[in-house]
Amino acid sequence: MEGFNELPSRSHRTPLRIVYDVVREPMFGLLMAAGAIYLLLGDLEEALLLVAFATLSVSIAVVQESRTERVLEALRDLTSPRALVVRDGQQQRIAGREVVKGDVLIVGEGDRIAADAVLIAGRDVQTDESLLTGESAPARKTPAAESRDGMERPGGDDLPYLFSGTLVVRGQGTAIVQATGARTEIGRIGSALNTISSEQPRLTLQTRGLIRAFALVSVTLTATAIVLYGLLRGGWLEAVLSGIAVGMSLLPEEFPLVLTAFMAMGAWRMSRIGVLTRHAAAIETLGAATVLCTDKTGTLTQNCMSIAELRTFEEILRVEPELTLSASSRLLVEVGVLASKPAPFDPMEQAIHALSDRIGQPKPTTGGLRLEHEYPLSPELLAVTHVWRAPNDTSFTVAAKGAPEAIARLCRLDPMDQERVGAMTNKMAANGMRVLGVARASFVGLSLPSVAHDFTFEFVGLVGLVDPLRPSVPAAVARCRAAGIRLIMITGDYPATAQAIAREAGIAADRVVTGAELKLMSDDKLALSVRSATIFARVMPEQKLRIVNALKANGEVVAMTGDGVNDAPSLKAAHIGIAMGNRGTDVAREASAIVLLDDDFASIVTTIELGRRIYDNLRKAMGYILAVHVPIAGLAVLPILLGWPLILTPVHIAFLEMVIDPVCSFVFEAERAERNAMSRPPRDPDSPLFSGALVAWSLVQGGLLLLVVVGIEFSALQSEVEEPVVRAVTFSTLVAGNIGLILVNRSFSTSLVSALFRPNRALWLVIGVTTLVLSVALNWAPASQLFRFGPLQAVDVVICIASGAGVLLVLELVKPAWRRSLQT
Repeated sequence: MEGFNELPSRSHRTPLRIVYDVVREPMFGLLMAAGAIYLLLGDLEEALLLVAFATLSVSIAVVQESRTERVLEALRDLTSPRALVVRDGQQQRIAGREVVKGDVLIVGEGDRIAADAVLIAGRDVQTDESLLTGESAPARKTPAAESRDGMERPGGDDLPYLFSGTLVVRGQGTAIVQATGARTEIGRIGSALNTISSEQPRLTLQTRGLIRAFALVSVTLTATAIVLYGLLRGGWLEAVLSGIAVGMSLLPEEFPLVLTAFMAMGAWRMSRIGVLTRHAAAIETLGAATVLCTDKTGTLTQNCMSIAELRTFEEILRVEPELTLSASSRLLVEVGVLASKPAPFDPMEQAIHALSDRIGQPKPTTGGLRLEHEYPLSPELLAVTHVWRAPNDTSFTVAAKGAPEAIARLCRLDPMDQERVGAMTNKMAANGMRVLGVARASFVGLSLPSVAHDFTFEFVGLVGLVDPLRPSVPAAVARCRAAGIRLIMITGDYPATAQAIAREAGIAADRVVTGAELKLMSDDKLALSVRSATIFARVMPEQKLRIVNALKANGEVVAMTGDGVNDAPSLKAAHIGIAMGNRGTDVAREASAIVLLDDDFASIVTTIELGRRIYDNLRKAMGYILAVHVPIAGLAVLPILLGWPLILTPVHIAFLEMVIDPVCSFVFEAERAERNAMSRPPRDPDSPLFSGALVAWSLVQGGLLLLVVVGIEFSALQSEVEEPVVRAVTFSTLVAGNIGLILVNRSFSTSLVSALFRPNRALWLVIGVTTLVLSVALNWAPASQLFRFGPLQAVDVVICIASGAGVLLVLELVKPAWRRSLQT
């Protein structure tokens, strides 16, 4: 018993199991521990913020777990249309899931095929298999001459195989079901999706490692501070409070908060340009992409046929936006329409009708013509012939179209003219065109001949059809190449067609590997081949997956675009899967991390630029976090060692966190892209978020500010002013220096003057609010008591501001020496 004709449901973890797995993550545990500390200190707002972030982590995990299930659900929907079958000698319309192997399936134009089947009888059957093969032109089907068991792979003409989920675009026929459910071609894709795990974002892994390291340092220094304070000063309660202050000064809760904020804001920015981010971390990963694998049909092209060229024995006419047709070309289009159905479903016939409408030709029925008879395509004659007649007219107008060699035989051309037609056809095919021959005849008589060969045909010309390139593609390809991103086309279409589109798009077309060649390659040989190949043609879905895996094995960061069911496994396996939202299938959208809502290939380039901008700004934010924690930690530890009064208590650190969190999350995120963001090669995917240069630069910044602040505190203590005044002037200097660090880290590539005039409303809002709150804390008695601040004189305020400005100017003078290493 094979069961229902549907994909089997995959077992999945329960929500409680997902929550349990997330709770065991060090990041989650650290966030909860930090929230508990803030709660014990009475800082309810900060505790609730951390708990909210922890809850968000659980929610994201639950959503991610359900993504694969939605992919399979989309496949189930696609493969469960209604089906017309013959049972007990009667035609019955049944649900697609009830179709079983051995059923007699009746299919017609416009039907979605319910199962894999072998055509046993039919008339001019053609199917759209682009969702499986990537080939936009319909596949011509020929009934099997004898009984067959089993199926072959999709693709190619004059085969008897019909595939589940594909669409009949022409003709009608009868078929015997050979496979259902997971045993169909589309079912095997679903099974492959079931076994592929999405690539874990490298940035998430790096951030997790940073959090572990900071947590270890925080715990170690907290314990050390408690022990030292207790041993040196003897007050163990004060030692615990001091240790808490040290721990809070080093708690790395900003890292996950910043990462989440950057990704969320990035997703929002992308939505404004028509890009849906289903997995926010993929935006950053796309910024590191080294290879962009793109499907042809529906991605680089428009996935609709249009006429590109008209050829007669007398002329060659390229179909351009500004078009003027000669009499012979107009005749070619007119006869092409007569050889097509009046309301066509076939995309090539739709293209012929579209050109006819464009040049203003009247419809045949407008002139009173009526389609009297059709001679369908057959294995003996790969051409369709239509016979038209006006009412009360004894003469017939006959039009035929089909394979050029078949049309040449119908017209009984002499060998020289047949050779000319063959040469014209080959030249058009070499340019990636699907070529149709067109002929016409007239007939007078009471009864029509039994076969189309009996008409006396006249050769009219050839029609060249293409799936046209999207207009925005060449510029987008050029920008990708300028950014150091290698482009590879992976398609199920023919090599000549793929090369023609690649040349038009600006993709190198000199190294082509076919699916047949790829099938014979070992994984090691394929890994070598993908280093130089630029086009993979006539490939199957599992071969696309092999190509992606080979690129990943070579250390590439792989972005994969696509829109068909055949793209889904490779979209999911790539580091970044990018689906077309308008033309793309549900399966492709659900398997991807990013969806282009406007189907504009150029949006990929914008996404890459935003990804690089996000990573640059994230490094600025992380560098700022490290830099600002150096003076905070120093002011928490040095007084213990030097016997000075404690300057920082938990309430002071909470104030600083109020500055740090919004600055990192919103100010740096809103910074514009660096000038060379799209003119430099992709970064090394294995390069750490905190490079040695960035760590050193952060320590230089933080160390300088620490020296200045400690110097101010030491001078105040030497002046024998009261402890609250020392605390006020030291803390104010720290805040002023903190603002200086913000301005220094705004850009790696521009000067202070340029940075000051770069628009960033969030920056000035944060600086304004910080200055206002600090002023209230210094001058409003209840707040001064809470912070334990003493009154400052005007000269003290000047000293604080001058100290912060001095730190800014010194760092700006030093920054050019670090600029190159910070941008690599």
